[in-house]
Amino acid sequence: MGLEGFQLRQRGRGNLPENLVMNATGPNMKAFLLTAANCVYRLLLDWLCVLRRDSADMRSLKRTGCGVCFISLVLLTAGLLGLSVFAVTVEPDLKIAVNMTTIESFPLFAAVDSLSANGKADRIELLQAPNGRNAMAQLIGGAADAATGSETQALLNSVIDPRVRIVLTLSECRYRIIARRSAGIRRLSDLRGKRVGATANTSSHYYLSRMLAKARMREADIRLVSLEGQDMPVALEKHNVDAVSIWEPHAENSLRALGNDVVVFEDGSAYTEHFNLNTRTDVLADPAKRAALLAVIREVARASSRIRNRPAEMIPSLAPRIGFPQRTVFSVWRQFTFPSALNGGLGSTLIAVEPWVASGQKRQPRPDRELTALIDFSLAQQALAN
Repeated sequence: MGLEGFQLRQRGRGNLPENLVMNATGPNMKAFLLTAANCVYRLLLDWLCVLRRDSADMRSLKRTGCGVCFISLVLLTAGLLGLSVFAVTVEPDLKIAVNMTTIESFPLFAAVDSLSANGKADRIELLQAPNGRNAMAQLIGGAADAATGSETQALLNSVIDPRVRIVLTLSECRYRIIARRSAGIRRLSDLRGKRVGATANTSSHYYLSRMLAKARMREADIRLVSLEGQDMPVALEKHNVDAVSIWEPHAENSLRALGNDVVVFEDGSAYTEHFNLNTRTDVLADPAKRAALLAVIREVARASSRIRNRPAEMIPSLAPRIGFPQRTVFSVWRQFTFPSALNGGLGSTLIAVEPWVASGQKRQPRPDRELTALIDFSLAQQALAN
């Protein structure tokens, strides 16, 4: 076929198909292969344009003495594309869906950073999630092998998929209710009839229910407004709500939004969140995935020790991961612990939260033994024993 048969519509602008790289792993190698292939591809297009202008057909390659070079470029491009396709087909051993908006995820970020620095993170992929609900949805849907989330999300999703298991508590957090004093709020009981923001069907919502119970009130006694955490400070500023119930740093940002017009209600005995690493029983039964998860948990334990003992060194590199200034993270640090363990308190919390979850799902609460069975101690015991 002569060169007239080529349709060179975008000289020097050829791009490789996007679908070749959508799920690739090993980003450094992928970037190298695709950049090299793209460069050769553009050079090939430029060469063809010159030949199209100066030659009548492919036989002119012999007259110009460029036939060997032309064929070499074709083969090189094909080879690089083949390597790129191979990179796409290599799946990581473990995919972890991570809430990218919360301080509770810090131990996992630090652990994977450490594994990367040691050249051991090539087979582990972090899947970004805007919240715990999305992270758990990826786990239940099979897109992820593990996911971060509070015990409320484990309870909610284990009804949908009984394979859900909690394998490690990454962090614990005390929540707060931030209220506007000028709305006539001095005590918890003053929330009666007020507009209170919470993130529906999450630990934010559960904490509100527990605090209302302490004031001998029910959810029906307030006007519940469903809000995402990041929207709460503005809602308070605009007087769209009178109070909010939420985790950090949204509680701190809400407090700052109100300035001197603020009242804070906090009670760790009502509820302290357990933010966990969750997986499924089929993942635990897979030798390669289990080994990868075990390596992550071991590194999380080391990272958590650094976070506990040297927060001033760790926060500057971790705060940007969730999009908050360092000063905000430092200001709420007292609200967190990072145990990297499984303790007896988790089982008790599951049992305490279950009736609230069951009520929302319009079902009967599960027996205590079914709830404590959601905790798999085997990985943590193996990882921390060594």
